Amino acid sequence: MTKTAIADCRLYGFIDTAYLDGRDPSELTNQLIAGGGDVIQVRAKRETHPQRVALARAVVRAAQSSPVPIIVNDDIVAAFEAGADGVHLGQADWAAIPPEERREKLAGLRVIGISTHLLEQAQTAERDGADYIGVGPVFATGTKPGVKPVGVELVRQVAARVAVPFFAIGGITPVNLDEVLAAGATRVAVVSAILCVPDVAKAAAEIKERLGKS
Repeated sequence: MTKTAIADCRLYGFIDTAYLDGRDPSELTNQLIAGGGDVIQVRAKRETHPQRVALARAVVRAAQSSPVPIIVNDDIVAAFEAGADGVHLGQADWAAIPPEERREKLAGLRVIGISTHLLEQAQTAERDGADYIGVGPVFATGTKPGVKPVGVELVRQVAARVAVPFFAIGGITPVNLDEVLAAGATRVAVVSAILCVPDVAKAAAEIKERLGKS
């Protein structure tokens, strides 16, 4: 199955162990895809490497008959071992890889994403060859406790000055989505507003529909 190009993705969903609450990650993956999720990240910050690999493999298997690319958060080795399409790295993780080693270390992964919290970081990630960037946290979010939100102004700046595809992320809900879109975002990454509701597919579909109208 040919995977969707990241530039064509609008809704970025998550299988995040902090929000599973005992649910089957494979079933959640199916629900995200049914709701129109274009790309899915596996995020398991508190798990061991073997647990992260096992989770990522389950998500990759669930998505294998769909065009949805699967991204692993932070763990490059787990991304390779699980057969994922790519990896998403934070600023510190990206900086820890010497520039001269990045091409070799990431060879074989189709998609490289980088988190950014400042315009300068977004521009640097674009120069470094990121396939996409995350811009946020736009609003306060439980996934980044204690981190000061960057606000929609950064979304506006990145939309005007960075060409690489970007996903606004952090505390985005159906209530504030229009504000994010008005700032210039055309892609969003959503965690709790999708995973923390009874009908995951419906929640994803409602956000995806509004993205289609932006």
